[in-house]
Amino acid sequence: MPQVEIAIGGRTFEVACQEGEEHFLHSAAAMLDTEATHLAEQIGRVPEARMLLMAGLMLADKTAGLEDRVRELETEAAKMRAEMETMQGQPAPEPVRVEVPVVPAAVTDALAEIAARAEALADQVEAQ
Repeated sequence: MPQVEIAIGGRTFEVACQEGEEHFLHSAAAMLDTEATHLAEQIGRVPEARMLLMAGLMLADKTAGLEDRVRELETEAAKMRAEMETMQGQPAPEPVRVEVPVVPAAVTDALAEIAARAEALADQVEAQ
């Protein structure tokens, strides 16, 4: 078993862990050290056991909050999955026919005549 040296709250500890789990131990120790440092800044120097207890409780509180949030998100995800399955199980909606109004022929003819007159006027102005 590898022996890993970790620092928490300015104190060094030697801890044994399983082979290959050194990284996880360092990560956990860093989290505990962050809490211990925060406590030391707030209340000053405290006995080692009390500091570790309080830091552990702070981490446990954060963990409990995250577990509650995970449960909420799992419930929400389950509801969304059920909704999605319900929607996928329904037949496709009937297509809707959309009628687009057509411009009356008289209006189209009038616009074409106006365009022709405008072009003729432009040709006359250009010729002069």
